[in-house]
Amino acid sequence: MSTRSLNKVMLIGNLTRDPNIRYTPNSTAVASFGLATNRSWTPADGGDKQERVDFHNVVAWSKLAEICGQLLHKGDKVYVEGRIQTRDWKTESGEVRKVTEIVIDNMMLLSGGRGGNGRSADEDMDNGGSKSGAEEMTMPAEAEAVEDVSDDIPF
Repeated sequence: MSTRSLNKVMLIGNLTRDPNIRYTPNSTAVASFGLATNRSWTPADGGDKQERVDFHNVVAWSKLAEICGQLLHKGDKVYVEGRIQTRDWKTESGEVRKVTEIVIDNMMLLSGGRGGNGRSADEDMDNGGSKSGAEEMTMPAEAEAVEDVSDDIPF
């Protein structure tokens, strides 16, 4: 008898670097970027307010990777949803390395870090994918059906 399990991650944070887009030998796009999440609390004993920042490695594949590469920039506030994955590999010197990543299947741009325009990914797509000046983006048809998860965010 198998038991059910759940591997679901939802994060809201700020990009720590621009997405790095690469392609597999089969021409599948892969985007990777860092995401910082912040939390603060006051200890029960009434001490000073505490703060902590956690850093996450985020990976997107295929069309979502291309969209992330077009829309996201360092400093942007973004909502991502996916699963946590740990993988390991051996370096050329034989050393075993491990990395834990968030592999996303959904992303929503909450605010732009550059110029603070605060437009969502939906608004960028509604405006024909136009960014600034002569820089033009083309969005895949699938990107127009981005699900609005703002009511699902638990805070």
